[in-house]
Amino acid sequence: MEKGCCTPSAGRTDAPSADPGITFAGEGSTDGMVLLPGGRFLMGTDSPEAWQADGEGPVREVAVGPFHVDTCTVTNRRFQEFVNATGYRTEAEGYGWSYVFHLFVPEKTRRRAPCRPLPGLEWWLGVEGACWRRPEGPGSHIRNRLEHPAVHISWSDANAYCHWAGKRLPTEAEWEYAARGGLEQKIYPWGDELTPEGKHRCNIWQGRFPLEDTGEDGYRGTAPAKSYRANGYGLYNVAGNVWEWCLDRFHTDFHTGGTGPPPRGPDKGEFRVMKGGSYLCHHSYCNRYRVAARTGNTPDSSTGNLGFRCVRDVA
Repeated sequence: MEKGCCTPSAGRTDAPSADPGITFAGEGSTDGMVLLPGGRFLMGTDSPEAWQADGEGPVREVAVGPFHVDTCTVTNRRFQEFVNATGYRTEAEGYGWSYVFHLFVPEKTRRRAPCRPLPGLEWWLGVEGACWRRPEGPGSHIRNRLEHPAVHISWSDANAYCHWAGKRLPTEAEWEYAARGGLEQKIYPWGDELTPEGKHRCNIWQGRFPLEDTGEDGYRGTAPAKSYRANGYGLYNVAGNVWEWCLDRFHTDFHTGGTGPPPRGPDKGEFRVMKGGSYLCHHSYCNRYRVAARTGNTPDSSTGNLGFRCVRDVA
């Protein structure tokens, strides 16, 4: 299945993004964060369910140092504080459009604003005016979604927020270590069963994609950032809801080259790593809500299912 079922690439620019590296980011507040001790863990998977083309395997032991991590993705409320303080304009606002899933674009919006289907992935519409403030385009708003994840956030936007907050994006290894919540080689942050005792533990797609989401897990579209039960480290929604940007550049076999701990992505590459899956993921076409799953996108891309969380170094 095309990766565009996850988040389509914007195709707006060929300019490479600057790589900030892992610079010290230990001046930000730790409110809303948990301190993780770090250590060695088994990263990746050799499961038959893995997308081999994404480079999920092989399983390898890696090490991360201690760090603070947000318990949830950056919300609209927090992102609004950043914008109010800095006057920052997201890339979606600068370009004038962003991708919205077709079922969430009201007919009135389709009449008012240009909506360009993505060839081959017609469930994604490039909607003029869609951005973090207006998630479905003109006429939509975040007034009743302040505790939902901020979406339509590009990698560059997320990096700008982190810099303002005295934090940074997590490396892929840090993200996966945190998402596993202390469990070893489990499929999901809570274990190997998707719905233990028949209870939903994440916000993903139920029904027939891309025509009907029955919302059996309680949500169609984003859920509040602290929905469902937290994992063993106290992190919410590390499976489903929205994709989360990582610091690293995306490569499918760089990690097989013996780069050593702590693992880093390559120095060059067009895409940045995304982890966690989103409310559009479904086992029939994109089961990337598994902890080891990964994909990538261009750093200027933005969609209605793409957000981020921050980490902070230990001072």
